[in-house]
Amino acid sequence: MTDIKQFPKRASFYWAFNADQQARLRPMSNDRRLTDAVPYRVSVVIPTLNEAANLPHVLPFIPTWVDEVLLVDGASTDQTVEVARSLLPGIRIVQQEGRGKGAALRTCFAAATGDIIVMLDADGSTDPREIPAYVGTLLAGADYAKGSRFAQGGGTEDMTLLRRLGNSFFVMLVRALFGEQFTDLCYGYNAFWARFLPVLDPDTDGFEIETLLNLRALRANLNIREVPSFEYNRRHGESHLQTWPDGWRVLKTIIRERLRPKMSHGLLRPSAQHAMRAMSIIENRADRFPAASASDFDGATG
Repeated sequence: MTDIKQFPKRASFYWAFNADQQARLRPMSNDRRLTDAVPYRVSVVIPTLNEAANLPHVLPFIPTWVDEVLLVDGASTDQTVEVARSLLPGIRIVQQEGRGKGAALRTCFAAATGDIIVMLDADGSTDPREIPAYVGTLLAGADYAKGSRFAQGGGTEDMTLLRRLGNSFFVMLVRALFGEQFTDLCYGYNAFWARFLPVLDPDTDGFEIETLLNLRALRANLNIREVPSFEYNRRHGESHLQTWPDGWRVLKTIIRERLRPKMSHGLLRPSAQHAMRAMSIIENRADRFPAASASDFDGATG
């Protein structure tokens, strides 16, 4: 069993999550320990497609100090939207543009208003009670908090042998091509500062979006920190992941990103969409401060 004391004591943001420990962890939906410690807006984004049965295992456990929860719906035919609103009346519902998880996340990112964006799955496999670990990592100085099921304290009960072998192969390939010692690659539980969206520039539609974001953060020289995370089995229904087709898309993404040219200062060229979003963020931040007038400087000189 993992010893929690082995983790860095960054304001107690790191926890060890194992299947046997899960039963002893209480829900954190009413935990306000970080309310005063997070001076930034936090947005949690959740892509969904027919996840009505799984949402009760996710939404009630999101910490109440989270400022914004966005659910992007990919034309669900069950009661996903109705269940979400009943569980979390303040949730924002956004209709997905395009098809696939990547398209869903792009829609979420474009609609999010927080300074920090946390990516969460709707099937119950990613635990909302780990959100403080991700936010704490960013507050401690990281630019990009990358979840890992294979870092000390992490784990998974939702990977077949074939998927585990495939993920290990991709991790080793990234180490060889990029020189980064990631312990996990194809995992969608991540968090980052919204101001880096123009650099991450997500422009893919499928599950390879997770790999793309990790590699773009790496090539942009962002300060990446892995966060131990435990992945649980999907609560209900079947996964939308297709091992061979999605694995092929991940492989192509790795090769394409390795061959992609960089801008000066190691930054990737942002798309026009995200460049406009960056300007919008800057303008919104500027609106929070009153403009200085000539009278403010009276007596300052002379």
